[in-house]
Amino acid sequence: MRAPLLVAASVLLAACAVGPDFKAPAPPAVSGYVPQPAATTAATPDVAGGPAQHFESGADIPGDWWTLFHSAPLDALIDAALKQNHDLKAAQAALRVAHETMLAQRGAFLPSVSANLSASRQRQAGSLAPVPNSNAFMYNLYTPQLTISYTPDVFGGTRRAAESLAAQEQAARFQMIATWNTLASNVAVAAIQLASLQAQVDATRQLVDANTKMLDILRYQYEKGYASRVDLAAQESQLAQTQATLPPLEKQLAQQRDQLAVLTGRFPSQAGGDPIKLDSLHLPEALPLSLPSALVQQRPDVRQAQANLHAASAEIGVATAARLPNITLSADTGSTALEFSKLFTGGTGFWDVAAGITAPIFEGGTLLHQQRAAKAAYVEASEQYRSTVLAAFQNVADTLTALDQDAKALQATAKTEQAARLTLDLAQRQFKDGYTSNLQLLNAEQSYQQAKLALVQAQANRFADTAALYQALGGGWWHHPDLSKQ
Repeated sequence: MRAPLLVAASVLLAACAVGPDFKAPAPPAVSGYVPQPAATTAATPDVAGGPAQHFESGADIPGDWWTLFHSAPLDALIDAALKQNHDLKAAQAALRVAHETMLAQRGAFLPSVSANLSASRQRQAGSLAPVPNSNAFMYNLYTPQLTISYTPDVFGGTRRAAESLAAQEQAARFQMIATWNTLASNVAVAAIQLASLQAQVDATRQLVDANTKMLDILRYQYEKGYASRVDLAAQESQLAQTQATLPPLEKQLAQQRDQLAVLTGRFPSQAGGDPIKLDSLHLPEALPLSLPSALVQQRPDVRQAQANLHAASAEIGVATAARLPNITLSADTGSTALEFSKLFTGGTGFWDVAAGITAPIFEGGTLLHQQRAAKAAYVEASEQYRSTVLAAFQNVADTLTALDQDAKALQATAKTEQAARLTLDLAQRQFKDGYTSNLQLLNAEQSYQQAKLALVQAQANRFADTAALYQALGGGWWHHPDLSKQ
């Protein structure tokens, strides 16, 4: 009767678990991301990437936000990356590892059953009484045996361990989602930067051609005595300076192309696909702006930090339960016979039932300090969670500021480029007619070169920071069934 009573008592005690019950942290009590948010950004008409953007507070984020750029080559690149990127595949495998580890822990809640069959041939010393009833000194012994053992989770240590592993699985899940989100954004930004560098290379080549033609004109004028050697040398210097800017741009272009190939799971030699041009990209004009209370649920890095905090909380219970008594129940049954054919016949069976309790008395402070370490790890995870939340809000705030300033920068650089282009046209006409000096023409060429390159970079910044906003707000992963399922 004592064994059943002990089992019943252990089941009743298992209704409680030592250690703190985890509660998710409350959302930050803030109403916005920046002190003075811009409702609408500045517009630059008739320029790629120039439309005004307005923010829709509380609007949802589409799961395939990159399609809002209306670029089939960009869509193809991101789709390829999400299917072929090896970092993402590694994160998915890590999630499967965490999931199987969590499932393995569930076995601790059930009894363990094992079977054993032993067969031996033995000879007893003649000076000892023989063991078998037949008085034989040499005999065979066959013993099949079934063993059942069970450790009741009296203080909830096993449940806390399972809770910790489940939280670790969630951390691995959100790590995988963060990799997915970052990958989509990185491919979009890399493609935009590639288009920007290509446009800069094209613009620089056009400037080299223009300077080469101007040099040919000056050489002709110098030969005819209409231009001085100083003017010719200045134009040669201008051409050399312009040509010198081309190799660094082409190097960056090649490196960006290689990076994009690797992000999509290909070798640099396999880089290809349709090129993306800045002029072909559509700038999304309606931008979602999640509420601060929703951001902590959407950002995968914040959710991962919360899962780590949950795991650390459960580990306190595991360490606490290790300092408390542990009950073990076991039972054995089987049969022993001298001949295999006589197994399980009358008189060969045996069984035993046992219960044991073990309580730590002196461990040299090991268990105490392990419990204290678990509590300190919880404090560490709590501070890391708060730091992650602050970084997430900073990320959104920085991106909002960047979008506002990008629009203003594009507006200014567009005006500068238009003025520089008009100045260069006038200077070239006046130079041909002999109304201006070569020095003024060179200054106009230099100003136009800088203005055109600045315009391309300003356009790329608007597209890239728009993609960064979608990433900063969580990336819309909850719209993908394979990511949102628990």
